[in-house]
Amino acid sequence: MKYVIGIDLGTSAVKLLLVNQNGEVVQEVSKPYPLIQEKTGYNEQNPQDWVEQTIAGLADLLREYDGNPVDIEGISFSGQMHGLVLLDENNQVLRNAILWNDTRTTEECREIYDIVGKERLLEITKNPALEGFTLPKVLWVKNHEPELFEKAAKFVLPKDYVRYKLTGKLQMDYSDAAGTLLLNVTEKAWSREICDLLGIDVNICPPLVASYDEVGQITSDLAKATGLVESTRVFAGAADNAAGAIGTGILEDGKTLASIGTSGVVLSYEGSDDKDFQGKVHYFNHGAPNAFYTMGVTLSAGYSLTWFKDTFAKEESFDKLLADVRTVPIGSNGLLFTPYLVGERTPHADASIRASFIGIDASHERKDFTRAVLEGITFSLNESIHIFRENGKIIDTIVSTGGGAKNEDWLQIQADIFNAKVIKLASEQGPGMGAAMLAAYGCGWFDSLQACAAEFLKEDKTFLPIKENVEQYERLFTIYQDVYKQTENLSERLLPFQR
Repeated sequence: MKYVIGIDLGTSAVKLLLVNQNGEVVQEVSKPYPLIQEKTGYNEQNPQDWVEQTIAGLADLLREYDGNPVDIEGISFSGQMHGLVLLDENNQVLRNAILWNDTRTTEECREIYDIVGKERLLEITKNPALEGFTLPKVLWVKNHEPELFEKAAKFVLPKDYVRYKLTGKLQMDYSDAAGTLLLNVTEKAWSREICDLLGIDVNICPPLVASYDEVGQITSDLAKATGLVESTRVFAGAADNAAGAIGTGILEDGKTLASIGTSGVVLSYEGSDDKDFQGKVHYFNHGAPNAFYTMGVTLSAGYSLTWFKDTFAKEESFDKLLADVRTVPIGSNGLLFTPYLVGERTPHADASIRASFIGIDASHERKDFTRAVLEGITFSLNESIHIFRENGKIIDTIVSTGGGAKNEDWLQIQADIFNAKVIKLASEQGPGMGAAMLAAYGCGWFDSLQACAAEFLKEDKTFLPIKENVEQYERLFTIYQDVYKQTENLSERLLPFQR
């Protein structure tokens, strides 16, 4: 039996999967590392922590593995997007990495719009300037740490640095490069125009590769440290969302992913780059060949349900909290929730908006509020699906993962609100499985990622939309959309009173 390893470099931990040719996860290791938060809005990590924990995780996998290390044929990666790792001319790290969730760069976003122009930026990168992206972080270092920036010879993203330390080779794949705001997404090349306008040497950008490209083999030092053989092939890997799309089979038009973690992501496959979403959703290069994906984000998806449980049912399990949801009718007896606990991303990109329960009366019980929270989260995700469909996309199949796939009543709510077939997978490994699939495809186990998905990914249950439910939810969704317009000004006026 042959094996591959998928390495998923997350924000709080690195997760490693040893996967066999049948797509079975035979071993799994997770290694945490700390977040560095020196000031409000600052989120950094030490890249050396990623490297040390990845090597430790590989060593743990090999210790437990009772086969021949030569049968582990390939390694690939999934990684947290956007994080800035600055390197000097010797590829030494110059400072802590500034992460995707760091919000210090509001002024730099304005600088990008002032100099490049909002429309031109969208034409080149297909994305707006947001604090989370990499280019604003590059400009922040340029503006606030100029002496350090003078020493910068290259920048990479988190997984790229780990891969460099494993192979001695430095590259970035297209799916991660698309999240920098420096890539011409259509041409799959760094934008010299943006670099020149902002006074950045284009040579700071690393060589570009495809996610499934073989980029090297592990070094002899790494082989000694882990027990792997030096002939182990290493493939570039993909941004976490692109890898998550691969790991859930979002590999053809019509297929969409609804992932409900702390935040929520709706990600849809795009076979071309010719749609114009006016920057309302993200538009990135996929990890699959010659493909793209569009993505909308709900900032407080699972977090809304966690907040509700912790506030009103702290001692209860989620299962008990949700047990009575099926006894509540569609629309939660006239109660509507908007999940804007920490602002919203899609479609509003509004940091000031706050959550609401609308329609409360004396007859409502806790179970009504619980169902309203589930419906509100799903309505927010549906905002992205609504944008996709308005722009001509056909969305008929949605793979649901994360917290939203753990409760069957919620899965039926998703099918009815999305008006699409909703699939729950038998095994849910997401980005880590996507990384393993890139390695399997790169090693030649399959002639396409689609063939790999057919072998590796198995459906558990399917939920179909119920016509009368769809009709009711369509009417409720228009009311949900009105709540933002009606509460936008009120939320802004209430902000000074928040502690």
